[in-house]
Amino acid sequence: MLKFKTLDKKLKIYIGLLLFIILGIVYVESIKPKEINWFPSYAAKDKIPYGTYILHKEMSSLFDKKNVKDIYENPYLFLKDSTNRGTYFFVDNALNFDEDEFNELLSFVERGNNVFIATNGVHIDELNVKTKSFNSTSFEEKFYQKMSNPSFKDTEYHFDRDFSNLYFSKIDTLKTTILGELLIKDGNDSIIGTKPNFIKTSYGEGNFYLHTFPEAFTNYNMLLDTNYEYVANVLSYLKKSNSKNKKASGGGLANSDTIILWDTYYKTGKSRITSPMHYILSSKHLKWAYYIALIGVLFFIVFKGKRNQRFIPVVIPLKNQSLAFTRTIANMYYEKSDHKNIARHKINYFLEYIRTNHRLSTLKIDANFYNKLASRSGNSIEEINKLFKKIAVIESKEKITEDELVTLNKAIEEFKAYKN
Repeated sequence: MLKFKTLDKKLKIYIGLLLFIILGIVYVESIKPKEINWFPSYAAKDKIPYGTYILHKEMSSLFDKKNVKDIYENPYLFLKDSTNRGTYFFVDNALNFDEDEFNELLSFVERGNNVFIATNGVHIDELNVKTKSFNSTSFEEKFYQKMSNPSFKDTEYHFDRDFSNLYFSKIDTLKTTILGELLIKDGNDSIIGTKPNFIKTSYGEGNFYLHTFPEAFTNYNMLLDTNYEYVANVLSYLKKSNSKNKKASGGGLANSDTIILWDTYYKTGKSRITSPMHYILSSKHLKWAYYIALIGVLFFIVFKGKRNQRFIPVVIPLKNQSLAFTRTIANMYYEKSDHKNIARHKINYFLEYIRTNHRLSTLKIDANFYNKLASRSGNSIEEINKLFKKIAVIESKEKITEDELVTLNKAIEEFKAYKN
């Protein structure tokens, strides 16, 4: 009897010690300073250094607030409506438009609108534009941004972190105007090079504005010294150009001098919650509440299970009626001509097929996803692009026809049947 009492006493000590350690860890984590997140998000919702919260907020002071519009769909779908007008504004670490998307952008500009693109590296054959990184033999280099127009007083803006120092190595001199430059100095502040990094290229009745330094538009750099002035100078060209286009078109671009179409689709840090667990674990307090709840459940199972051990009854498994059930549901959808619902299930099963057979996550479908899927499935990137574009079009519609459903099913089955 004395032996059992001794064991119970030791068990209580161990449990108390474990709880003390857990509470200590929770306390240390709660008071620990949060690390700075340098992830290049470029999302308007993010207040981290490389988000664009400040720029998005200040757009309303540079342009009419009611005409700064967030665009959540891809350019291909948005620009199908030819009545859309203004300046399509893209800022991200990397932008990879497919052929159909960029053709829509070209038509959009040709009608007298503008497209502003700030990204690390731009190669556009249609505009005869290419970029490359600056290299020199200087031991110590300092990089500055400056506007080309003398009216900006040749003010130089320095950004204190390491960035990819890209410039335009090829431009169409007949249609292009250099608006800004990358200024390179050595350790003695002597200029060793000046390269264009902000240009305007005319196309049809409108213009493309291309910038190779998207980091300038992020929260960190806009709050650094007076660098916000540089961003304001860059954006001032959009107001001037839109006003000229309005006059040239005889007033056809109503209010286009204030319309900014802010792209939220092409962002490295998209504003979306992929799952309830993602939302819980992204919050510091919810995360620790979740962990403590799991620990509590674990203690309950361990100690409650020792006290109540029940016999496990033998349960005869039910017959697998899933095939019959599936046929019944499919017939019901077909008789009601609910083609959109059938297509939605077909798309979900297809994404599950990719996750299961090709071991790929379908949470983020982008150019990197297309490349991996092409290499693992044997299908070409072009065919995969067409398939997912077809899926995007179907998902955007409220209703679809039987022919569209049949076409989607055929495309998915051809994808599955393809073998190297």
